Amino acid sequence: MAHEFLCRGARVRVHPDGRVEVLSDPAVCYCPYVEAAYGVKRIDRRAVERIVKTKMEGFGFCRPCRRFDMGLWVPFGSSEIISVCMEEGLLDCAVTVCEGAGTVIAWEASLVQGIGAMLTGILKTSPIREVLEYVERHGGVALSPGDARIDQPEGLRKAVSMGFKRIAVTVIGPRAKDIGDIRDIEAENPDVRVAVFSTCNTLVKPEDIAWLEKADVVCSSASKLVRELIGPRALMQLGVSIPVFILTQFGKELALTYLKRVKGSLVVFRARMPYIVEKKQPIPKPGHPSRCP
Repeated sequence: MAHEFLCRGARVRVHPDGRVEVLSDPAVCYCPYVEAAYGVKRIDRRAVERIVKTKMEGFGFCRPCRRFDMGLWVPFGSSEIISVCMEEGLLDCAVTVCEGAGTVIAWEASLVQGIGAMLTGILKTSPIREVLEYVERHGGVALSPGDARIDQPEGLRKAVSMGFKRIAVTVIGPRAKDIGDIRDIEAENPDVRVAVFSTCNTLVKPEDIAWLEKADVVCSSASKLVRELIGPRALMQLGVSIPVFILTQFGKELALTYLKRVKGSLVVFRARMPYIVEKKQPIPKPGHPSRCP
């Protein structure tokens, strides 16, 4: 079985033999993060393939030699915030997704960051023995190691059954409806507090917005829809090029705890949300709300 995931809105499949197949066009033609990280200024199918191959060759993405030692990678990434807050004692564990393992319940902060540092929106995956073994040796367990199933609500149920009380759960845009199930599970367990991190939202549709509103932290990705409809609800915003919107007091507590660890200078000021600098935003492909020049 292959691994399928989203990269800049394009659906990508990596076959067992390492062959990369880009199944659809990317949703953006420019992204400031992609330019900074990969030196790519114009994103097309060939660029997506190059990005994926770079991750495979340099970091073992979708391969048995996958690396988990990347450290803090993205300035305001979900795994960065979650792992730091686990180290600070605000969170007990995280329910995340790893290619080669599926849904993972992780109680070691370094494992959470190791999984998430180079991750993209995983849609389907299959077991990789070496990845599963690494997870089990370093403070985590796969929900379903036999088939590497992805099921975040069931991952939360397992985390609760293991005795964890303050749990972060990541949910990608194509599975936004899972946020409703996660909140229902939280309501069934009054002593459990869940921080929902909504990620990989480039392809979010209008009908998904109601689910994203139930999250604590929402990454805007390259979605103009998220900027326009989620941004105004934010209590706080991290970043400008790829804004991360903090929607709840719990989310704000987590974000501020993370910011204490950020190296480098920061500026803080009051602003009407969202705070958008147009020239620094990703540029959607033709047919999306914005057009390429």
